[in-house]
Amino acid sequence: MTQSKEPDHLQLNSQGRLRHFLTLDGLDRATLTEILDTADSFIEVGKRSIKNVPLLRGKTVVNLFFEASTRTRSTFELAAKRLSADVLNLNISTSATSKGESLSDTLQNLEAMASDMFVVRHSQSGAPHFIAESVTPNVSIINAGDGRHAHPTQAMLDMLTIRQHKGSFEGLKVAIVGDILHSRVARSQIRALNTLGVSEVRVIAPNTLLPVDIESLGATVYSTMKQGLDGVDVVIMLRLQKERMEGALLPSEHEFYELYGLTTEKLKYAKPDAIVMHPGPINRGVEIESAVADGPQSVILNQVTNGIAVRMAVMSMAMSGQTAAISAAASE
Repeated sequence: MTQSKEPDHLQLNSQGRLRHFLTLDGLDRATLTEILDTADSFIEVGKRSIKNVPLLRGKTVVNLFFEASTRTRSTFELAAKRLSADVLNLNISTSATSKGESLSDTLQNLEAMASDMFVVRHSQSGAPHFIAESVTPNVSIINAGDGRHAHPTQAMLDMLTIRQHKGSFEGLKVAIVGDILHSRVARSQIRALNTLGVSEVRVIAPNTLLPVDIESLGATVYSTMKQGLDGVDVVIMLRLQKERMEGALLPSEHEFYELYGLTTEKLKYAKPDAIVMHPGPINRGVEIESAVADGPQSVILNQVTNGIAVRMAVMSMAMSGQTAAISAAASE
């Protein structure tokens, strides 16, 4: 899919406010910090007996998941409902797209039904960008994961979790471990961590699970857990994306666990107060030992909680920015 506009120019309105959330590329520290600060306010909302706020009342949010996902879709749905939006979950496998209707036709029909926001997950990199630019420019688009390209809301909920436990990003050393090659999450995490000013981003993986351009993204490569985890403040484990693997990239899951699985012993290489994260779902005994996943340094369940708040923040900010952009265009 061609991308004729830079993503930051497409994502922001003329006042520099979010109107789409497609990627973290081109977004500055102030914008990422605003997302985190807004999400923090929604954490408090989640603790109330009545958890709804009226920010998207009267708006329609459509979840368009062309890839299966239970956790991400459910958190987006819950986030939209807590913002008082009307929510439609479109089952792509039984929709008109499986009956021969083109993606553009389906989306334009949804836009004609006065939809205000599409949350898009797609196996093809660049799909949300293509939709925002070429198909339904007046509908706010949120990227819920596209191919190997980006998963910006997952990265931002991870950033919120880090900030809650470490207070600041300055001086932090962060290690991302596992299947970097197939991970859209890792790409977004690396971008966010560098934008927010951490001291160092490390990636630890076998060569077969590393993209060739990884160092140009702003990460230092380590091939062993002992070296890579030495003195780090945050350890982010990744899921082995077996459904995206082609060929024999791994000798065996057992061998991967022996070399790169996070165990209690390997975690000792990191700082004593290091936190352990995982975007889920977890493959216990493959990527991480249960004693670590459920242990005192794990903040994995905090990540799940923060996912709702971050998605509320992104949806409310993007809807506000898109509404302002449409109003400005109408008055010209």
